[in-house]
Amino acid sequence: MKFQGKLFIWLAVFLLAVAITYGVWSREAAGTTALFLAFALCLFIGYYLWFTARRIDSQPMDNEEGEVADDAGEVGFFSPHSWQPLTLALGGALFFLSVIFGWWLAFFSAPVIILGLFGWVFEYYRGMSQRY
Repeated sequence: MKFQGKLFIWLAVFLLAVAITYGVWSREAAGTTALFLAFALCLFIGYYLWFTARRIDSQPMDNEEGEVADDAGEVGFFSPHSWQPLTLALGGALFFLSVIFGWWLAFFSAPVIILGLFGWVFEYYRGMSQRY
């Protein structure tokens, strides 16, 4: 993670130089703003990775003499199937349609969004009363 943090911070420095140069030479607001926003986003990601790398132990990817096999193993838990993202996407689509057809449609999409979020967050929650 240390290398990735440094990489993003150096990318942010480069984007800052490009944004300043582009802004001075072109005097165009949209591109200059986009470059400054890209600079800010790279800086945020770089700082987060650098800050996180300081707080955790050294990872296999930080070892310059490490092999790819050193980082092998379980990556994490991924849900094999879930209908909740579809529910959330349907609610989000209805909400954005309310901009076109009228804000009254947002009142119908809000329960669908809340149901999708609630279902996704508590999808694997079984509660204290149920034992495996």
